Amino acid sequence: MNSIVNYTNSILWNYVLLYGLLAVGVFFTIQLGFIQFRHFGQFFSVLRKSRHEDKNGISSFQALCTSLASRVGTGNIAGVAVALTLGGPGAIFWMWMVALVGMATAYAESALAQLYKVEDEDGQFRGGPAVYMAAGLKSPLLGHVFAVALIFAFGIVFSAVQSNSIADVMYSAFNMPEIVTGVVLIVAAGLVIFGGLRKIAHFAAVVVPFMAIAYVLVALGILAWNFEAVPGALWSIVAHAFGLEEAVGGVTGGVMAALMNGVRRGLYSNEAGMGSAPNVAASAVPDPHHPASQGFVQALGVFIDTIVICTATALIILLSGIYDPTTGVTGIALTQSAAAAHLGDFGIYFIAVAILFFAFTSIVANYSYAENAMIYLEHGWRPGLTVLRILSLAMVLWGAIQPVHTVFNAADAAMGVMASINLVAIVLLAPKVSLLTKDYLRQLKEGKEPLFDVSEHPELSEGVDAAIWSKQRGEEAQTRY
Repeated sequence: MNSIVNYTNSILWNYVLLYGLLAVGVFFTIQLGFIQFRHFGQFFSVLRKSRHEDKNGISSFQALCTSLASRVGTGNIAGVAVALTLGGPGAIFWMWMVALVGMATAYAESALAQLYKVEDEDGQFRGGPAVYMAAGLKSPLLGHVFAVALIFAFGIVFSAVQSNSIADVMYSAFNMPEIVTGVVLIVAAGLVIFGGLRKIAHFAAVVVPFMAIAYVLVALGILAWNFEAVPGALWSIVAHAFGLEEAVGGVTGGVMAALMNGVRRGLYSNEAGMGSAPNVAASAVPDPHHPASQGFVQALGVFIDTIVICTATALIILLSGIYDPTTGVTGIALTQSAAAAHLGDFGIYFIAVAILFFAFTSIVANYSYAENAMIYLEHGWRPGLTVLRILSLAMVLWGAIQPVHTVFNAADAAMGVMASINLVAIVLLAPKVSLLTKDYLRQLKEGKEPLFDVSEHPELSEGVDAAIWSKQRGEEAQTRY
């Protein structure tokens, strides 16, 4: 079984996704006219006024924080250290490149999630890749396969992976027994996830900004203290990416090692094209009332995850003076050692607390994705959510006290399957993304507040809920906000 899973992962992650996610990112970047660069200011313009929720959905700000809770996890601390160890400083440059093209992919998939969203039995907006596969591509089978893979990876297994990281770091920093950490985690996570999507969104809107700002502020403090060395660290990242400096000791493969490891860690960290973030993007009340607006919001999430937070970790390590791939120290241990070099024992405790916050918010955000997929599969069968919640919490406890390597490989395979399906779906639906984008930008150019009325766009109407995307509903929203 392990051999089959490992072989599947090697095919998916070394070939299909490595090149597929990059190719799709470049494709949407070109097709949408380099939207993430030419209209970068629009990301913040939309977010600035998107703090309203109503009976139908959460705010765009809450949706962004929830997706960031999932994106910003152990990969931003441990994953960056692994990329530096295996690929050298140049790997960070390729993480940047993956994020910059991935922003276009994140925009596309979240705009589609908004376009095809529906209302559940409680009037709450729901949607995501499973829905736009069923409604946009007329393929419920693809939607069901995607939903099952997402539930397994994000709702069950990744809960164990994140709790395992928390338990390890709490034991090493504070000597807290793993079983104690596990019990505390399931109680804390249970209080959040049993409240459903809104409770998770409210929790993320408070905790995510706090944890991200605190982490970046500490990194900025380290940069300020070492300001003379910052240009050299940044140059090292660029130079090693193109072989302008010799490979760091212990790093073999030079430019190719930097490229391959940077791309892998970047794709894993920012999740653009994976089909995860669109599950919460669909639940947002967009402001302006247009599917493209949520695309801008979620593209910003990719930028924050990689360009801001991953870069902060990389500079903490590179400026520490202890970075040496030949020592074999990597992952969380390397980041903690680097922080300790700057801040003393406080650095060790700070990274431990950062892992606690980053990984815990990932647990609850990942569960919200799985809940959305379960509702799609349930078709009204309510006990399914309770079963999912109990299973997810059980895996939190299990992950805190058991090694998770084998099951983590299985989750990688499941995520690879869902990402592969999603990439095919969004490319096939790319013409609709282009039409949405042109409509939004046209209205902006005319000085209007973008408002989407599907009745004015018959080429986009098939599979779209006309009641959600009506002019009347948009005008009501504008009046209300």
